[in-house]
Amino acid sequence: MKLLIIDGNSIANRAYYGIRLLSTKTGYYTNAIYGFLNMLLKLESTCTPDAVAVAFDVHAPTFRHEMYTEYKAGRREMPPELREQMPVLQNLLTLLGYKTVKCAGWEADDILGTLAHSCRSKGDTCFIATGDRDSLQLASGSVKVLLARTKTGQPVTDVYDEATIREQYGIDPQALLQVKALQGDASDNIPGVKGVGEKTALRLIQSFGDIDYIYDHIDEINIKDSLRERLKRDKESAYLSRTLGTIRTDVPIDTNIKSYVKTAPDRAAAANEMQRLELFSMFEKFGLRQSDATEDTLPGSTQQQREITRLTCLDADFLLKKIKESGDSYVLPEFSPEQNGIVALHFAFGDEIITFPSEGAEYKYLIRNYFESDVKKYSYNTKELYKLAFKLGVGLKNVCGDLMLSAYLLRADNANYDIKNLCFAYGVELPNYINSLGAKEETVSCAAVLRALIEKTDALLKEAGQEKLLHEIELPLSRVLAKMETVGFEVDPQGIQAFRENLSERIVELTGSIYEAAGHEFNINSPQQLGRVLFEEMHLPPRGKSKRGYSTKAEALETLAEQYPIVSDVLEYRKLAKLRSTYCDGLLKVIEEDGRVHTSFNQVETRTGRISSLEPNLQNIPIRTELGREMRRFFRAGDGCLLVDADYSQIELRVLANLSGDKNMTEAFNSGEDIHKTTASQVFGLPSDMITPLLRSRAKAVNFGIVYGISAFSLAKDIGVSNKEAKEYIDGYLQHYGSISQFMDKMIESAKETGYAKTLFNRRRYLPELKSKNFSLRSFGERVARNMPIQGTAADIIKIAMIRVDERLEAENMKARLILQVHDELIIEAPEAEAERALEIVTQEMQNACTGAVPYVADGKIAKTWYDAH
Repeated sequence: MKLLIIDGNSIANRAYYGIRLLSTKTGYYTNAIYGFLNMLLKLESTCTPDAVAVAFDVHAPTFRHEMYTEYKAGRREMPPELREQMPVLQNLLTLLGYKTVKCAGWEADDILGTLAHSCRSKGDTCFIATGDRDSLQLASGSVKVLLARTKTGQPVTDVYDEATIREQYGIDPQALLQVKALQGDASDNIPGVKGVGEKTALRLIQSFGDIDYIYDHIDEINIKDSLRERLKRDKESAYLSRTLGTIRTDVPIDTNIKSYVKTAPDRAAAANEMQRLELFSMFEKFGLRQSDATEDTLPGSTQQQREITRLTCLDADFLLKKIKESGDSYVLPEFSPEQNGIVALHFAFGDEIITFPSEGAEYKYLIRNYFESDVKKYSYNTKELYKLAFKLGVGLKNVCGDLMLSAYLLRADNANYDIKNLCFAYGVELPNYINSLGAKEETVSCAAVLRALIEKTDALLKEAGQEKLLHEIELPLSRVLAKMETVGFEVDPQGIQAFRENLSERIVELTGSIYEAAGHEFNINSPQQLGRVLFEEMHLPPRGKSKRGYSTKAEALETLAEQYPIVSDVLEYRKLAKLRSTYCDGLLKVIEEDGRVHTSFNQVETRTGRISSLEPNLQNIPIRTELGREMRRFFRAGDGCLLVDADYSQIELRVLANLSGDKNMTEAFNSGEDIHKTTASQVFGLPSDMITPLLRSRAKAVNFGIVYGISAFSLAKDIGVSNKEAKEYIDGYLQHYGSISQFMDKMIESAKETGYAKTLFNRRRYLPELKSKNFSLRSFGERVARNMPIQGTAADIIKIAMIRVDERLEAENMKARLILQVHDELIIEAPEAEAERALEIVTQEMQNACTGAVPYVADGKIAKTWYDAH
């Protein structure tokens, strides 16, 4: 048989730190539970066990504490946000049919060792899943260790057996314990031999096998005298450390592998608990259905298994008549990424779904008559319907609801707005539709619940006062974005290719220079190899080190760049390589037959309300370096057209001035002077004509830093001053702009009281971090509470501007059209004859999108390329 043993505390700890903080609507944290369950599924998939045991520590002293009172002394306390999840996780595992194991006086590691030893002795296969390398000592024979971690939120496992460990460490697994005896373990406060690190300890054991041999021959072995003295001095500590580090195999627990075979889950209780924890994506993964939960845990759910029928229709008139008789319509588009478009429309009439395939003259006839009718239309991801309308040259009228946008407004911190997830979230039973061939058709099932979900989310939007946000901003914006995606942005492929070749030539030069300085070739892109070259072979002063090696991150290397040419070359190499691969190669791959790139704008990704883009991400075209800005030369207006580019001037600072009502900042803006220079003059107490470029730069950093809740430490790092000086700048700023300080405090208090921060237009961001007992998390929540009203309001204002600009261009029958939005910037492609008028329209609408004591100013320019427009 095969047994999977999971180190519960270790895996939960990895999940907690590897996944962003998640919480339920009531503020209960779930990230460790969510991550653990995903890791559990990954582990089961990897080793397909017959039985699973999950070992947990008991919060009490063990025999090791009795042996050495300093054992684990000074270890950081488990965060309360993780601690409160541990008993809930253990209970949920039990409800799901898994066996958990604990034993007072012993650690989870010893439970792993005991079960692994039993499996090995009985000829069973054993997999130990942990995040702790201490367990590698157990890898022997039929026992393998799965080192588990979380990478970018996803579970990852590395399999270690005897051969793997010998290859990596040059010793047998059991000898790793001898290494630990010498080097100790800071995390467990195991002392080891003072002055002996991992490399020295490993080299000693590779040479002499174990500490018994070393101490039996301490005066004979060939080592430095200074090392010999350290070993002699701490002999007792070395043996104590070996004992403390030995994973025991004699814990008094049940070692019968059959006792750990998973049993049938308590479906109702498990479903109820997952429902309470809002782990909606886990239902199906663990074989549960929403109907397993009892009715009182599902708000508004009738818990009745519905029978739905489906009719494929090719008669447009029949369907149009049925829609008209219904009075309103609920339609779910079925989108195919392969065909890059809608392949069918599913209309819901109660429990009857009528599907109309997207082909033939009847389909176009249906679209034209349905889209342009006055019937109310409710859908999901309406942007795709608008794109279809533009593609077929028809209008789309009376769109009254979009489930995806509504769900986003209600919980902008969710990562998944799939209809299945929304069913769990809002207590709507998803019917199980099986077609005549016996296959599931989830799109049909999802169409059947569209009405119920929209009714629920509409009620919640009304309760939250967010109806205007949906109907006046997000829904109209989806039409604008659809049009922008359809039009696209023309690029110059020949120019990009030539630029790429120039980058490649420079990269070859840099590669040669780096190899010459190093004295040999190596993989410059490998942090481990680069670290060895710089800090071991060339003996440069390291700027940080972890278990994986020396730090070669940009911020670490930048401190060495001026003194060491190889480091400067490496940094330039990285920048150019990224520019070539991400932007040149990336753009060349997505140019379509019309010579344009058609990015996809995402309305439901950011928590602040900002729009993001992907495939390609045009909002991330580099602008901080001259070389990066060169990429904008290759974005151009089409034949006979020009680009009209307008952006807001310091919109977030203007939002801050208006929301806070600060008189000094209002006067500073309304004076018409340079805001950063004015701020420098006021904060530093100097006449305007004495403000140097350096002082202005520092005032600018404080201005924008205040918006993001910057700390004195971060400001000091950004502008190159001491922490004390940076604190004085911030204190001086807040003293002069007193209402801003009051406003920030008010935003934090309001968010603590309500649980969310909100914008001027009532967009919300929920902040469970404000309730955290962890200082860092709570501080993060406070920074967001200060920033969200400002950044989110700025995002709302530019959305309003986009809608109004698009309406004006249409109202004046112009051929000019919006093609891109990047943060605070709008770009229009206009026929040459319309460019000046388009510039007037875009600047007017941007400036009038919102009013306040401080006006919102937009500046614009007309040019042939994006680069020349700046």
